[in-house]
Amino acid sequence: MVTLLQSGAYLLNGTDIVPDDSEAQAALKARTGKAITKEEAKKSTMAYGILKEHNTSGSMEKLKIRFDKLTSHDITFVGIIQTARASGLKRFPMPYVLTNCHNSLCAVGGTINEDDHMFGLTCAKKYGGIYVPPHQAVIHQFAREMLAGGGKMILGSDSHTRYGALGTMAMGEGGPELVKQLLNQTYDINMPGVVAVYLKGEPVKGVGPQDVALAIIGAVFKNGYVKNKVMEFVGPGVSSLSADFRIGIDVMTTETTCLSSIWRTDEQIKEFYDIHERSDDFKELNPGETAYYDGLIEVDLSKVRPMIAMPFHPSNTYTIEELNANLMDILDETEKRAQVSLDGAVEYHLKDKVKNGRFIVDQGIIAGCAGGGFENICAAADILRGQYIGAEGFTLSVYPASMPVYMELIRNGCAADIMETGAVMKTAFCGPCFGAGDTPANNAFSIRHSTRNFPNREGSKLQNGQISSVALMDARSIAATAANKGVLTPATEFDGDFGKYKYHFDTNIYKNRVFDSHGVADADTEIQFGPNIKDWPEMGELPDNLVLQVVSEIHDPVTTTDELIPSGETSSYRSNPLGLAEFTLSRKDPLYVGRAKEVQKAEQARMNGAHPCSVCPWVKDVMDAVKSEFADADHTNTGFGSTIFAVKPGDGSAREQAASCQKVLGGWANIANEYATKRYRSNLINWGMLPFLIEEGELPFSNLDYIFIPGIRKAVEDKTEIIKAYKVSADGLKGFELRLGELTDEERQIILDGCLINYNRV
Repeated sequence: MVTLLQSGAYLLNGTDIVPDDSEAQAALKARTGKAITKEEAKKSTMAYGILKEHNTSGSMEKLKIRFDKLTSHDITFVGIIQTARASGLKRFPMPYVLTNCHNSLCAVGGTINEDDHMFGLTCAKKYGGIYVPPHQAVIHQFAREMLAGGGKMILGSDSHTRYGALGTMAMGEGGPELVKQLLNQTYDINMPGVVAVYLKGEPVKGVGPQDVALAIIGAVFKNGYVKNKVMEFVGPGVSSLSADFRIGIDVMTTETTCLSSIWRTDEQIKEFYDIHERSDDFKELNPGETAYYDGLIEVDLSKVRPMIAMPFHPSNTYTIEELNANLMDILDETEKRAQVSLDGAVEYHLKDKVKNGRFIVDQGIIAGCAGGGFENICAAADILRGQYIGAEGFTLSVYPASMPVYMELIRNGCAADIMETGAVMKTAFCGPCFGAGDTPANNAFSIRHSTRNFPNREGSKLQNGQISSVALMDARSIAATAANKGVLTPATEFDGDFGKYKYHFDTNIYKNRVFDSHGVADADTEIQFGPNIKDWPEMGELPDNLVLQVVSEIHDPVTTTDELIPSGETSSYRSNPLGLAEFTLSRKDPLYVGRAKEVQKAEQARMNGAHPCSVCPWVKDVMDAVKSEFADADHTNTGFGSTIFAVKPGDGSAREQAASCQKVLGGWANIANEYATKRYRSNLINWGMLPFLIEEGELPFSNLDYIFIPGIRKAVEDKTEIIKAYKVSADGLKGFELRLGELTDEERQIILDGCLINYNRV
């Protein structure tokens, strides 16, 4: 159903594929009657055209992008605005939407969540933004309904910022990248590769967008086929999909680790804009007559079957038919894989959920930016109509992605059909996606049409001996399973009919409730601060030399941002940098915070003019060893901080706190074999942390070792490719090599200044 071309490819007239091999040029000339270079053909992708229109650098190799609009939610917007305020923000220079869909319940931490909401509302007034109150819409649905536009670009501080199906190139990045846009700076990247996703055929009955998305993720995640590239959806199969279906695939492209996505657009997308009373925002997009792609993913939609992504990653994919046919073998494999993800910290088992040869699940969730769309919920209602989920342990919750979607489900009767089954309809909320709602019982198994199924992302706490798990599925198969009272069932077994439901968008809901400044800033508005909203602590510039202690060592194949800073109720503290930092790595390495703080004491003493030895006796032994070879090194020119090693950190969320929490605890660097995503590496840089790379193999240091890096400031200034570092031991210094990888001049200066805030104060 999914095939990867092991070369680049030319696409002729949007339909004919010509692999980039020795015969390519002859084939192109035979079909088009003219020669065309690869370089020229690259300019015919939709992605190239949009990036060119938004690039300010004058070079299509080194891009400096200005976006049309920005979006954030209530986990991220406080930190972003606080950073921008500290850097001199006067007004929002472009439309900036502050949605409230993550900490909506105000259930943890007293007043702090609603305090953040009021901060957002008053900032929208003061700086000229848009404020979407809790329960009105999840961030991405509001963006689809009200912000997207053909050929436009949107930057969001949530990793699932993807509106390519509507002709909008959107990217999810850490908060500092939005700060740069607010300060009239640019998003700086090399021209990304572009990979075609060639769709053909049409889905069979019972297959939904999550099935197609999971099939693609399973094929490309592990091999990095689209990492940091743009996925461009083309081919005749696009037209067989409704707008909602395309949106459901598109939002999940984040889980491939691609940079962004874009789709060709047609009458169905025009109808979407017409329905939302924004016809002028439609733009027809197609690749040029001959377009070149750096890779090609061919998807035969007719061969896709209902899929399931088993714990603990969206790429652990099987067809549901395959799982049911090989149940015990796959469950045993999943249990073994889980013990690696969980470090064997708790007992984890799935095989005991098999009863009479069938797998029994405990919970179903249809929610958020992926599952909460109108068509998904209507299809679930068709399957559930006249059925009952029963009075046992199985539960089903459905969250429409916006209040306009909810209103239409009420009007067409689908909401009533779902509620009659014993399922619960809830308001727009992202909580099930990150562990702030519907946490299952210990050892329970939840099936969800949501975005991620990382360890503990559903809300269980490994450090408390709790473990439950999530598998990702499409709303249709979740409904089929619910109708079967928790027995895992693919929607292709549904023998009824799916209705054709017309969607009507009620514009009055947002007109009556959403605050829109229309770009007019009111400088006299007083920002409303709650007691938990704190300023960023002072951060020093990069010193001449560094002493780092390795305070955590992680050898998992991939480390997610959820493991670096847990989601769930901890998100309530994200307006308090030091308060949130107490949770850093708490579910992965509970000793991290204490160790990082001990090292930080030395740097705090140094910055306050005291000798680090006065608070940290270990400094003397380390510096004595250093001075044996570097006599000029002392506490006046040598900084002290912590670092972590992880094989491949940063998969998952765009949340900047995965980096900033390390920084406020004294972190100066990460050391990795590679970084899972561009956005995590960017977060490290924007918080003044060195994104070191080290070759795979046996590490030259261990956890709790000290590392001395002489001349690090000069190395950053001089763009030194190989940086010499030394493990410090009783036997002296033992050298090894680190690299920083490619950095722009601006990124180097941010690191030298100590963080983006300092960079903008200089």
